[in-house]
Amino acid sequence: MAEKILKGGEYLIAEVPCEDVFTPEEFSDEQKQIGETTEQFIINEIFPHIDEIEKQNFDLVIEGMKKCGELGLLMMDAPEEYGGLELDKATSMLVGEKISMGGSFSVAFSAHSGIGTLPLIYYGTHEQKEKYLEKITSGEWCAAYCLTEPGSGSDALGAQASAVLSEDGKHYILNGTKQFITNGGFAELFTVFAKIDKEHFTAFLVEKSFEGLVVGAEEKKLGIKGSSTTQIILDNCKVPVENLLGEAGKGHKIAFNVLNIGRFKLGAGVTGAAKMAMVEGIKYANERKQFNTPISQFGAIKEKIANLTAGIYASESLVYRLAGLLDNKIATIDKSIDNYYEEYLKAIEEYAPECGISKVFCSEVLAKTVDEVVQIHGGYGYVSEYPAERYYRDERINRIFEGTNEINRLLIPGMILRKAMKGELPLQAEAMKAFESLMTPSFEEIEDKPFAAEKELLKNLKTLFLILAGAGVQKYMDKLANEQEILMTAADLAIQIFALESAVLRAEKNYEAASERKKELYLAAVKVFAFEAAEIAGTAARKGAFYVEEGDTLTMILSGVRRFTKYDAGGLLQAKRLLAEAACEEEKYLF
Repeated sequence: MAEKILKGGEYLIAEVPCEDVFTPEEFSDEQKQIGETTEQFIINEIFPHIDEIEKQNFDLVIEGMKKCGELGLLMMDAPEEYGGLELDKATSMLVGEKISMGGSFSVAFSAHSGIGTLPLIYYGTHEQKEKYLEKITSGEWCAAYCLTEPGSGSDALGAQASAVLSEDGKHYILNGTKQFITNGGFAELFTVFAKIDKEHFTAFLVEKSFEGLVVGAEEKKLGIKGSSTTQIILDNCKVPVENLLGEAGKGHKIAFNVLNIGRFKLGAGVTGAAKMAMVEGIKYANERKQFNTPISQFGAIKEKIANLTAGIYASESLVYRLAGLLDNKIATIDKSIDNYYEEYLKAIEEYAPECGISKVFCSEVLAKTVDEVVQIHGGYGYVSEYPAERYYRDERINRIFEGTNEINRLLIPGMILRKAMKGELPLQAEAMKAFESLMTPSFEEIEDKPFAAEKELLKNLKTLFLILAGAGVQKYMDKLANEQEILMTAADLAIQIFALESAVLRAEKNYEAASERKKELYLAAVKVFAFEAAEIAGTAARKGAFYVEEGDTLTMILSGVRRFTKYDAGGLLQAKRLLAEAACEEEKYLF
């Protein structure tokens, strides 16, 4: 465990030692075995049926879920006292990464084992867990989560579904329509959100067999076609009072805490999908010849593969660093206390900004990956006989799932600033120091050792974030929450900083023990990603400066942007060629 556990958002003001981050190189033999078991399950049980699953043969999905139950893959988060495994978040995320290879099947799995199961684990009574948990962790029943409505998506609390207590006090009568419900066509248990007396937002456990629950038609979707997505219609649906989940009027806690978990798990899943898609692109590039030469030997294709390799490396580094943060924090909680899950969820909520970062950054790495894989395939990437076409369609939903990337971009700086206002992070004092540094020339020489230039860039980007965040707060005060364009630029800076730092610290931590070949790959991946991160951060910072300031102050900040985004990427082309040639030679993700 790390000696000092960082608070959520504290990475923006702290210098983090590499010893304090968890990396994939540290997986235990048990974790590797679970990952391998998951991967073999997908290869042997899902791949052979993937075309049938895409045609919505849901019997195959249900059969696959039952096999997942037999392998223990549905009980990783369930408490031991109910037959669960209660494994750490790193293992849970590794399974999510491997499951993602299963295309639409992975959507059913993730919805079931995540948002479908976790509300019951975290908020269910002993009686509710006794009644339902074994059914869903064994795969006997599939589970679904009903929050979104036709008129409320991002504004979850704007839901119109209602619940009224029956005259005999034995049932709640639910009315309303839930939209875009994953697993809706075959789930047996639904976590449904409705407002008691149209006022108190509350969660209920609703069985498919309950009178008044109607499953709508399957949506005709762009991608993830092999997953079930329907409306769930509540027409005077009778729900026993003992099926109220958590506390009446406290449904928002369930909704938002479960979404935090969904966000970091989605980060792991899309990282696995990006690895698989990139390898498909590499294999095609090695096979496809133009001008009597495999296209993988052309510089234009090499650059794509190098950029994708570096981006996925950063994505993977970020995901498992976050897993380590969560596991370290959760490990400090006494499991014997009565309110264990309340404290557990507070620990996860602590890293809500990082959960949002994981969702946004990793889903956008996947978006870039599948786009380039289609491009590498040329016209064949547009043809459904090649998997590149399905990857492209399936990817798109990930920037909408679990809160759109726009909503998450607003939440990331918003949550960090709220922590500062509560006195949990000394952002104001640090912002003042950062602003002073604008007027203080720096003559520090960068050490001649691995990753020193990238660590200097990180320190400077953190200074830049503090300058712009401080300027925004000073100008708009508590009204900054309404300035969405400014918050989006702050988010882009915060995201790139966390991703770059995760990539650098992982490489630094594993560098000394690595082979000479692996050392070269670490250096190359970090350089390639750092160059891109500096460019993205610089664009966001310039935009933010123009949004917030004018006159002499603007000129001074723009000068700071140039200074603090400066990065010596000498050897960049050689680094890209090294990554691309190694990836094409081995036909795999390199890390």
